[in-house]
Amino acid sequence: MARYADTLLAEGERIVLRTRQHWFATIVDGRVPWALLVASVVVLLLSLQLDDGPLRAVLGYLVVAGLAVSLVWLGKHYWSWYAQDYIVSNRRVLKVEGIINKRSADSSLEKINDAVLEQNLFGRIFGYGDLDILTAADIAIDRYRMLNKAPGFKKAMLDQKHALETEFAHIPGPPLRAPGTGGRSMSADEATRALGDLAALRDRGALTPEEYERKKQELLARI
Repeated sequence: MARYADTLLAEGERIVLRTRQHWFATIVDGRVPWALLVASVVVLLLSLQLDDGPLRAVLGYLVVAGLAVSLVWLGKHYWSWYAQDYIVSNRRVLKVEGIINKRSADSSLEKINDAVLEQNLFGRIFGYGDLDILTAADIAIDRYRMLNKAPGFKKAMLDQKHALETEFAHIPGPPLRAPGTGGRSMSADEATRALGDLAALRDRGALTPEEYERKKQELLARI
């Protein structure tokens, strides 16, 4: 069965790398329910040393309540972790989170300027890190905390950005103006191909709708 993130992919978009937070994040984020679970087990062991009586009965109820709450709480944490989808595609970086109510956020590769990766000692040992994706203004537009395979995620993202920029560089543009003239006319086939290239750039976010319309009018004027 396709995951929710797969339904968000555009036509021709393919996934290069898919991951989520490192499993260690479930321990860090779930430290309170883990502490409650451990405390409940300790109380259970202590209650077994007591004789039957009101105190043991009260402790028994506390143990049952503590175990139930901690297990449900931990289950929610692990379900949230499993529902995460952090994706690098050939067009963007996509983050999907949420169990029932889904939240998705994406960053177009063309608008990404750089990425800052921070790894502590444990991060280098276990392969996770914190990744900040930056825009051209060096503003963090998205943060991935305790990201699994963080170095590989950053490398895949920058590799796809480079590949996309190289692809754009090889897209043929409209004919240049001939020296001494107002610009040579174009055939219908040339104009159709150029308009298709411009539409592809607009759809990928490399051109704004206003820039696309301006270029389109310039091309149509040469037919």
